[in-house]
Amino acid sequence: MRQNRLGMMLVPAAAITVVVMLVIPIPTYILDALISLNITFAIVVLLLSMHVTRPLDFSSFPTLLLLATLFRLALNVSATRLVLLHAYAGTVIQSFGHFVVGQSIVVGLVIFLIIIIIQFVVINNGAGRVAEVAARFTLDAMPGKQMAIDADLNSGLIDGEEALRRRKAISDEADFYGAMDGASKFVRGDAVAAVVIVLVNLIGGFIVGVIQHHMSFTKAVDTYSLLSVGDGLVSQLPALLLSISTGIVVTRAGGQDDDFGSQLVGQLANQHRAVRMAGAAIALVGLFPGLPHLAFIIVGTAVYLMGRRARSTADRLAAAKAEAEALGPPPAAELTPATLASDMRVDALELELAFDLVDLVDATRGGDLLERVRGLRRKIARDLGIVIPPVRTRDNIDLPAGTYTIRLHGVEVARGEAPPGKALAIGQGIDDLPGEPTTDPVFGLPARWIPDELRHLATTVGVTVVDRSSLLTTHLGEIVARNAGGLVSRQQVRALIDVAKETDPVVVEELGNAQVGLAEVQQVLCALLDEGVSIRDLVRILEALTERARTSKDFDSLLEAARLALGPAICTRYTGEAGRLPVITIEASLEQSLVDSLRPGENGLMLAIDPATAERLIAETGRLAMSSEQQGDTPVIVCNGRLRPALRRLLATALPRLGVLAVGELGPQVVPDRIGVVSFASAPV
Repeated sequence: MRQNRLGMMLVPAAAITVVVMLVIPIPTYILDALISLNITFAIVVLLLSMHVTRPLDFSSFPTLLLLATLFRLALNVSATRLVLLHAYAGTVIQSFGHFVVGQSIVVGLVIFLIIIIIQFVVINNGAGRVAEVAARFTLDAMPGKQMAIDADLNSGLIDGEEALRRRKAISDEADFYGAMDGASKFVRGDAVAAVVIVLVNLIGGFIVGVIQHHMSFTKAVDTYSLLSVGDGLVSQLPALLLSISTGIVVTRAGGQDDDFGSQLVGQLANQHRAVRMAGAAIALVGLFPGLPHLAFIIVGTAVYLMGRRARSTADRLAAAKAEAEALGPPPAAELTPATLASDMRVDALELELAFDLVDLVDATRGGDLLERVRGLRRKIARDLGIVIPPVRTRDNIDLPAGTYTIRLHGVEVARGEAPPGKALAIGQGIDDLPGEPTTDPVFGLPARWIPDELRHLATTVGVTVVDRSSLLTTHLGEIVARNAGGLVSRQQVRALIDVAKETDPVVVEELGNAQVGLAEVQQVLCALLDEGVSIRDLVRILEALTERARTSKDFDSLLEAARLALGPAICTRYTGEAGRLPVITIEASLEQSLVDSLRPGENGLMLAIDPATAERLIAETGRLAMSSEQQGDTPVIVCNGRLRPALRRLLATALPRLGVLAVGELGPQVVPDRIGVVSFASAPV
């Protein structure tokens, strides 16, 4: 907190002081201190740029570059004022002028111009180009990176907080390189301004010295040339250091764990053979007649010895790695009745992989599928409120190459492909990429399998690229979400109730007193999950079941009681901005006739209407829903609470994504927006 308060007061005060320096004269001793501070500040920034591990670790650098440039210009203005008024600008400028110029003003001017050329043409021009290209590629790659984050979030590998952090990092990176692209122009303009200021000091000094101070022409040239070159040098040396800092920051590759010095030494050590060859070559050059033998031989020998030392370190690391690999994997377990029984057991959820997809689960080969599946289980627990059983992952030699299957209770429910060495490209522009056309197995979108080495190219043109592990995890998550009700066993319901009992024992006790058994609770929970309703708020569901069980234990009645309790949460899935809910309603007389046609069935109330009427009712509802979806809405159909379960059963097969809500489920935060009415004219009974 103290550092934050210091920064809030000191930095604005420094910026205001710099502006004041442009108009108010300052004494020479203060100017000497400020020039020394400017040089020290440039050295500090140079060292900071070498020690950051990522460019974003120094995200304030563009703004800092602006303030430093403004500070140098203020010093130039103050020094120019003193030079022209008093022919003296402090000991620092005087000393730099004598030290560099010496006995020749021409040499001093040449050195000054060389520093300007190095800064302007070489360093600043290259750093600006790097920042411009980095900003362009970062912006082009943003859509692909965002989609990759969404894929990891959907697969459960990361949570919402981590996804927000990664999105912010991507946005910050684009902002940083864009700011650096503009900030490099500050230093370039500063170099131009330095040349102009030196010319002003020279020409203006000659005129002032000869006319006002009555100096001889020779003395005026000597005095003002020395002061002009000294002023230019004390301002351009810090500018040169900041230009070097700019180049170091923008050319650092992201994602490094070490600072620039450690990274450079480590990479040279890895290439010890090249270092030794370079040392030997330099030493041999020193043996040629006419060349300085001692200098070349000493340098070559030193470089060769450095390469030898790096080689010994690399050999020790390689020996340690070989020893670890020699141990090999642990021995396979023997076949016993217990292991055979485990193989025969029918698992609730299975993922079978072809022989060439086993690398996805092999951590030693970079496979992270098992970790992603574990993350998916955590995500589903947070979203739906259930703990899905462990996903049994195994290979199946009978599957075609590059194929995987998903099984529920031993029955195959989905199949897809994930060929090795390929990545799935989705979105506009995939037709311009080389690869095999296919269809996204999760959402049925046009896609293309592209080689892994083209992933970066596809990302830069705005195409979403999904790796094989993300594809399998996303597909598995979609299957689990569609069949969540079938994965909830009675044992799991007991475990959920035991968890609720720890926090709300009275609710569980009243549930038992109302004689609501595990079977009834399981039926209701499975029905809620089948309709995409989360059961995380289990306590409220149990309270609603207890209250309704006092009057009726009919399944539809219990289900509707639970839905009424979760009404606001259910509506939230479909509402848009400002609580807007696109609603399809049923014409009053048609709705009443449907209610009158309700008859009890094996699975609850059913609509006793003829097939032609049912078909027309489904067709009209589907037409209205499709029209709304084409406008970007997620519509629901709202009806009488008694009619809702039967209508849902009728529409579930043809329109599985259409939500069917009861009027009582609409909370006060919902703003219904009627987009269509199903009438007798479209579906007469």
